[in-house]
Amino acid sequence: MSSHLKIQEKIQGKVRDIYDEGSTLLLVSTDRLSAFDRSICEIPHKGQVLNQLAAFWFSMTQHIIQNHLIEILNPQTMRVKKCTVIPIEVVVRGYITGTTNTSLWTLYQQGERHFFNTELPEGLKKNQKLPRPILTPTTKSHDHDQPIKNLKDLLSLPHLTQDLWNQIELVAFKLFQFANDYLAEKNLILADTKYEFGLDSSGKLCLIDEIHTPDSSRYWEVQDWQEALKNNSEPASYDKEIIRLWYKNHCDPYQIKILPRAPEALIQRLSQRYQTLYQKITGSALTCAESLE
Repeated sequence: MSSHLKIQEKIQGKVRDIYDEGSTLLLVSTDRLSAFDRSICEIPHKGQVLNQLAAFWFSMTQHIIQNHLIEILNPQTMRVKKCTVIPIEVVVRGYITGTTNTSLWTLYQQGERHFFNTELPEGLKKNQKLPRPILTPTTKSHDHDQPIKNLKDLLSLPHLTQDLWNQIELVAFKLFQFANDYLAEKNLILADTKYEFGLDSSGKLCLIDEIHTPDSSRYWEVQDWQEALKNNSEPASYDKEIIRLWYKNHCDPYQIKILPRAPEALIQRLSQRYQTLYQKITGSALTCAESLE
């Protein structure tokens, strides 16, 4: 972090370091990769992909909702306005997939059919496109996010009212649809993603944290997804799923205290996938710099 910046307080998140400047925040996207409610490894250049791709999507979606971005300070750091955080993560899912304990496919396999305000039909297969995108909000926690079961539970959380939730729901679906319309021209699919929101100083809804990064979103190529569905295999992903699958196959990452180290070749492969995704989406090469950590 540059020494000329006047930093008052640092909060270390799962993948970001947050510096409090008073009325604004500095968000430093690190190379830490988080899964299974913990930090599991570091992926070279990941923080720079997250920071720059979030900035790209913030710019592209301003017509849908305002966001907290003020300026990009360097390849890993953005300055944002401070907002009152709404304590939920709004997960939008267009496909039934996933490997974690809270993923849609894991829960569906266990017999669950009701997800927040949606009842899924019988007979779905993994990675299938859902009849329509659905929302599965979760609590926002540093340790472990919990699915919110119903609207009553959601509206009991701080700052949430029915009118505000209606706004959030509408915006989330619009952002998801806009992204997939844009990505269709690049033969990419945004399978699922999560959004976070806050209220600015005037009480207006604001998109915060990040948007459509490979840390918070699942990306597939259209042809890979079609082939995987036909062959009952996994589509090649541009997100952290390949690391998650490796850990699931080699240990119980929720229980084991000290994790094994993922193979270096796998780490480098994921780093390259992140950078390739950035270029595919934006049409530009990633701006790289020495790590700020």
